[in-house]
Amino acid sequence: MDSMKPNTLITDDTLRETTQHGSNNFPLAYYLEDIWQADFHCIDWHWHYELEFLSVMEGSQSCLIGTEQIELSKGYGMFINSGVLHRFEARASVVVPNIVFSPLLLSPKESLLYEKYIQPVLLYAPACQIFNPQIDWQNQILLLLKEIYALQEAPVKQELQTVQLLLQLWSILYEHMDLSSETLAPQRLDSNQARLQIMMQYIHDHYQEEVTLAEIADSASVSKSSALHVFQSCIQISPVAYLIQYRLMRAAELLYTTTKPVSTIAVETGFSNAGYFCRKFKARYHISPNEYRKQRI
Repeated sequence: MDSMKPNTLITDDTLRETTQHGSNNFPLAYYLEDIWQADFHCIDWHWHYELEFLSVMEGSQSCLIGTEQIELSKGYGMFINSGVLHRFEARASVVVPNIVFSPLLLSPKESLLYEKYIQPVLLYAPACQIFNPQIDWQNQILLLLKEIYALQEAPVKQELQTVQLLLQLWSILYEHMDLSSETLAPQRLDSNQARLQIMMQYIHDHYQEEVTLAEIADSASVSKSSALHVFQSCIQISPVAYLIQYRLMRAAELLYTTTKPVSTIAVETGFSNAGYFCRKFKARYHISPNEYRKQRI
């Protein structure tokens, strides 16, 4: 399994991944990775101009795209559009083959093909697309991805066949993408979004500790007022309110996956005392922690 350990992620100040995927004359790279073997069992926030397609061969992988968290189980796959900030996490060993390639591999930028079939997806399509093997057109893409992976694992490089399959895949994707918007999709490389993700990840990593607004802001090298503005403008909630919500979510998980006392769970999820935790829990879920636990049994 050591061969599936992900490469070290290197990004610039904007979180753009600086690793070159493939070569200048064939900009496609194939990776067979186990996120569990990465540092802290995750590939941290990053983006790239290249397109990314992945499949889950074994296990389950968590994909964070913007403020959305998507769980991909065995047999499922995903397309991640150009310029989309994302992060991968694993809670156990997971085998994920994936390809990362430049859209220019499909057609030159000045061509009619690029203008008509590629650029609209880059500009108008959603940040990501999940592939469900139970849906016919999505399963067709998953099967094509398997063929592409097999070509990359072959002892002799087969670039022509790879591009042929990529074009088949892209044709199916283009046909089923919603490209009806008359205005450009929101700018994906927004600096506020990058700062938000960094501060959210700081909260995820330190929610069990005493966390202040200043520490959250410092994690993204911004002022406290800027941190407030970023959270409010992006997800309409303050950093501290998000921290409390995240703590409550983790507490709810512990309530139905463990038999730990409520007081212990309160402390383990960063609350100063059980009484305060119970009040916050009931305010959010409209039920006490003990009642919530009984309902989950």
